[in-house]
Amino acid sequence: MNALAPLGMVSDFPSENQTNEIRDDSAMIAVPELPEQKDYFVERDGMKFAGTHLLVDLWGATNLADPAHIDAALREAAIIAGATILHSHFHHFSPNGGVSGVVVLAESHISIHTWPERDFAAVDLFMCGECDPHKSIPVLRRAFAPSRVDVDEQRRGRVY
Repeated sequence: MNALAPLGMVSDFPSENQTNEIRDDSAMIAVPELPEQKDYFVERDGMKFAGTHLLVDLWGATNLADPAHIDAALREAAIIAGATILHSHFHHFSPNGGVSGVVVLAESHISIHTWPERDFAAVDLFMCGECDPHKSIPVLRRAFAPSRVDVDEQRRGRVY
């Protein structure tokens, strides 16, 4: 990197090297301004933060050993919440064992870890921007029919 400094290619302050003009040998050519970047942080109740992270415990739940069922349920939960699905991956630990997996979202993720022998699943719903992970909870209730649902909410990336 130090070898590039004399050429003007490295700067402690990269913004000093940015311009909206392009120079060729004959003249300066104006380049249109870039659109202002959107801030994906949200503001609610007078607080600004990155996103809502729900920790959801499903007790007395069913369908916890079927990766295809879990994938479909978490994808539906993401869509209902207004999220953009990028991809998903699930691992089935044995023919009758638990499943761990994640649906990666443009707005963050939904992950799950199941213990069918305990009728228990731990689900993380973390979404930023305008997504609402609370809308996913009815989908989880339908898909896994838990007798009890415990929800803990965290606001991640709080700006003070």
